[in-house]
Amino acid sequence: MSDETIETITDYGWLPSEIRDFIARTEAAYPPDAVNFSVAQQREFYNKLCADFDGPHPEGLTAEDETIAGVPCRRYTPTAPKGGVTGIYFHGGGFVVGGLESHDAIVAELAEQAQLTMIAVDYRLVPEHRHPAAYDDCLAVVDAVPGPKVLAGDSAGGTLAASVSAHRPGLAGQVLIYPGLGGHDMPSFTRHAKAPMLSAEEVLYYETVRYSDGVPVGDVTARPLDAEDYDALPPTAIFTAEADPLASGGVEYAARLAEAGIEVSLTEEPGLVHGYLRARHMSPGAKDSFDRIAQALADFAAAAIDG
Repeated sequence: MSDETIETITDYGWLPSEIRDFIARTEAAYPPDAVNFSVAQQREFYNKLCADFDGPHPEGLTAEDETIAGVPCRRYTPTAPKGGVTGIYFHGGGFVVGGLESHDAIVAELAEQAQLTMIAVDYRLVPEHRHPAAYDDCLAVVDAVPGPKVLAGDSAGGTLAASVSAHRPGLAGQVLIYPGLGGHDMPSFTRHAKAPMLSAEEVLYYETVRYSDGVPVGDVTARPLDAEDYDALPPTAIFTAEADPLASGGVEYAARLAEAGIEVSLTEEPGLVHGYLRARHMSPGAKDSFDRIAQALADFAAAAIDG
């Protein structure tokens, strides 16, 4: 389907009221035009946003900072962890913002809910460290962590998880949350080009700043949908948001995995927007999706144990 046949939505008043409230609360800290500011200012905005949505860790869970393969990380140990399996989480933020603090409560709650030891990775950011620095950091951590591993990530972190999974056969699973996988000629990139929380213009900005010499072609470490085959990928759970320009990429990726005979589930979350993990305590829809994500992590870990 060509872009000319797809209408771009400009009015998102149809979103659930609690999601509209979430958008307003987000934009109070992180303005819709944040990418027009300096990188330092973007990070200041984002840190304010993350602090506003931060929360306490679940009771009984412990968190400890450590360095793995030279990369700063944070290990979350739940009250009754599944033995021998580790979840490794890559945060979102367009490769420009984010770190151990930005997704601290999110990873802590996922770890406790899935009863899975999780490691959050503080990979290097652009523009100081352009591609493939973030990928290299994530791959190094995955290689250094022993035993069965489940990879997970949201947005840019989902991109990194899928890229690493493509180069490390034998993983126990991957959980991709509104990931950026490539494919700007797909329907959602036009239909939701003006979506709140993430626009098509912002996606293009993040791509431009990520690379030194333009967007690479055929490089799976950059765009997972550039892969020639998908036969070695692990069992996969994908979660997309309805009002997100990246959504169609998740649909296409799921289809390609299914064609390759890979176990894959695709959950297209209605009425949700990019970044909805932070809305899990405001929106029933976001909370339900968060529960499904935690269950996917738990299921992959259990399957690895059962072996």
